[in-house]
This record gives sequence, structure tokens and C-alpha cells, in this order.
Amino acid sequence: MSKFRKIAISLAAISMVAAPMAASAASGARASSEVSGENDLGGNASWIIGLIGLIGGVTAAIIIDNNDNDDEPVSP
Repeated sequence: MSKFRKIAISLAAISMVAAPMAASAASGARASSEVSGENDLGGNASWIIGLIGLIGGVTAAIIIDNNDNDDEPVSP
């Protein structure tokens, strides 16, 4: 290999290693600003999910327990 090719490969490898580090260092330099007048519309909807689960469980229990006594013998 020629000296130029070795240098080119070395520079390519160094840039592949250095690029992610430079990007992570740049993302940490961002300044955050405080939000004023924030609303509370996000809310916590976990109780709605629990209610839907409870209704589904009760409905499944009623459907499973619905025994119409259709298993009566048909012979005299």
C-alpha cells in the first residue's frame, strides 16, 4: 500500500469514530428555555384504561358464566 492510501484510510477511520462524539457533544450544548403559561391538558388517563379493563373483565365473566342449561338430555 502506498503512504497516501494508508493516510486516507486512517483519516476515514478517525472521522467515523469522531463524528458521533462530536454530535453528542453538540446536542448537550443546547439551551433550554422555560415555558410560561403552560396548561394542564395532558392529564393522567390511567384511570380510564383501568375502567375499560374492568368493564371488559366483567363483560367476559358474564359471557362465560351465561349458562342457559342447554345441556339437558333429549332422550325420554
